[in-house]
Amino acid sequence: MKDRRKKWWIAGFLAPTILVLCFFYIVPIITVFTTGFTDWDGFGSPSFNGLDNYIHLITYDNTFLISMRNLFLWSLIAATVHVGFGTLVAFIMYKGYFGWRFVRGVFMIPMIISAAAWAMIYKIIFNDDIGVINNFVRSIGFSDFHVNWFFETPAAFFAVTFTWLFYAVYVTLIVYNELMAIPKEVHEAALLDGAGEWQITRYINLPLVKNAIGTGIILSVTARIAGFEEVALTSGGGPGNDTYNITLMLYEGLVNYKYGYANSAATVMIVLGVMVMFVVNRVFKLNEKIY
Repeated sequence: MKDRRKKWWIAGFLAPTILVLCFFYIVPIITVFTTGFTDWDGFGSPSFNGLDNYIHLITYDNTFLISMRNLFLWSLIAATVHVGFGTLVAFIMYKGYFGWRFVRGVFMIPMIISAAAWAMIYKIIFNDDIGVINNFVRSIGFSDFHVNWFFETPAAFFAVTFTWLFYAVYVTLIVYNELMAIPKEVHEAALLDGAGEWQITRYINLPLVKNAIGTGIILSVTARIAGFEEVALTSGGGPGNDTYNITLMLYEGLVNYKYGYANSAATVMIVLGVMVMFVVNRVFKLNEKIY
């Protein structure tokens, strides 16, 4: 009797969460998948058009292929440099070197700034006339240095990359919290066995935070899949299509009232996100217990 009452209490507490999940996540995702195969302007009834949206998405002006190329490069950079930098900062904070609290406070500042505002800040930083980067280069003797970072090839790709490359706050927080959870007895036993600081970091701490690093890679790569403000408010996908991504294709579908086309792009984004989760989960074995 008590077990049955306990189950009813658990079901009662879970019910609101399940309802929110269904109405705000599952139903919209199903709608996106189904309307991706329709001709729909967002107002009238969708009319089935088969794979037309996907064919147009893939073949239109090579935009999709360019978007996938950019996504692949950005994902590779995110999984290595971006996550690597965030992990490095977490290890430095964990060591508690002089001034680490100040570093932590400064490093967290971008977290309270919206992505749109952050993109506009970088647009000013890379401005040819008033930007810090170009004026600094000219001040050290290169007076003829002029680069319109967000509007020239190949500078635009690297400028857009820099808007998020070192903004690895979430990765740092996840890895740092995982480091703080390592039992002190593990380190004490390693010290008794004669292990040095580097050996403890390399053979104990790093393997024990692999789940946190894997989670950071998932967050970072999926953020590149869904990234919009950093591109739309800086380069706009240009010059040409050098910094184009799939979210801009989705956006163009929406503003042109081609909701079926936009939802086909959204479906591709969802599938890519699921693939990233599956691959990282298999590589890092996130389901396995560490301790």
